[in-house]
Amino acid sequence: MPKGLCITALTIAVIVFALFLADLVFGLAGMAQMAPFKYTNLVMDVIFIICSAVLATMSWFTFREQV
Repeated sequence: MPKGLCITALTIAVIVFALFLADLVFGLAGMAQMAPFKYTNLVMDVIFIICSAVLATMSWFTFREQV
């Protein structure tokens, strides 16, 4: 069960990372209409990218300890 939770957390972290990174990149490139969240807030994008990277890192290290 803990392995499944680690994989689930890692998957969610990657999805959140991809969504907010796309929002940030499209917003900074001037294509806000293509951004997933219409580039509403730069700080929110950066914070969610950092938090999802931390979650992915913790999930990966925890998963590696169990193998």
